[in-house]
Amino acid sequence: MKKSDFLFLLLVAVLFLPFVLSPDLYAWYKSFNAAHGMIMSFLKFAILSTLGECLGLRISTGVYNRPGFGIIPRMVVWGILGVGINMAMIVFSKGVPQLLVYMGMTNAVEVMAASFCMDKFWVAFCISLGMNGIFAPVFMTFHKITDTHILQCGGSVKSLLTPIPMTQIITHLNWNVQWNFVFKKTIPFFWIPAHTVTFLLPEEARVLFAALLGVILGILLAVAARKK
Repeated sequence: MKKSDFLFLLLVAVLFLPFVLSPDLYAWYKSFNAAHGMIMSFLKFAILSTLGECLGLRISTGVYNRPGFGIIPRMVVWGILGVGINMAMIVFSKGVPQLLVYMGMTNAVEVMAASFCMDKFWVAFCISLGMNGIFAPVFMTFHKITDTHILQCGGSVKSLLTPIPMTQIITHLNWNVQWNFVFKKTIPFFWIPAHTVTFLLPEEARVLFAALLGVILGILLAVAARKK
């Protein structure tokens, strides 16, 4: 292990260990999370998803950061995206059960508050399918655009204030990879099953679990890239 690996593990310990060791701190987290869900969504994704990207970079290149990577702008962008993800999770977790009721599954709303059963699993799957079929492609494409913009700005904080050249970036995106890998493989084989599990969890745990899923996917993609 390198010195940077010990520093990374120390950072993770400093961020999360206090919540494990202190019941009072954990109780404060739960109450603040319940009262300020959007703020916590910003912080969870800003911290966890950026850590996941840094870890993925370490696996694929051997370093946690490099010139042009732009940790600070990535954190801000991930925080904003995290708020959008939370909004989408609320919309689809409430709207899809109502759609299922409209289509004839009369217990679709009530079953989500019950213990695990096949009806609940089916509703969670439908919510995941709806969110990943409608919201995820737009979200993933926008995330790719922001990543490209940050790289084009050399990872500088000024990328947050510089207008994004949308036409130029969209035109030059690798749509072959975006369609054939990101959309056709990660959505059906990772995100839909993973978010089915997400919507089986209590509402207060879903955003945190969704942020952790981003970390896991980042690691898996980095391992795959290294093997190639």
